Amino acid sequence: MAAAPDKKDRRRPLELLGLSAALAVFMLIVIFMGSRNIVLALEFAGVGFIVALVVLAMLSLAAKPEASERADLDEQNGTDGPRGH
Repeated sequence: MAAAPDKKDRRRPLELLGLSAALAVFMLIVIFMGSRNIVLALEFAGVGFIVALVVLAMLSLAAKPEASERADLDEQNGTDGPRGH
């Protein structure tokens, strides 16, 4: 049975959400200061949040795992030998 994930692994989704939210707030401030239209600024902030979240999630999926992460994945997958169906 695999071990429970550590704090770093459990907080990873919160890091992505927090960074996306920070980028959305930044967009909100910039667009609002430029246009003085709160509806337009909120729309851009919402779209910016979603785009930032998707891009950061895709980048985190594309990252190569470190040796310790690779060993943990192998342990979870049970790659101790060939397995049939």
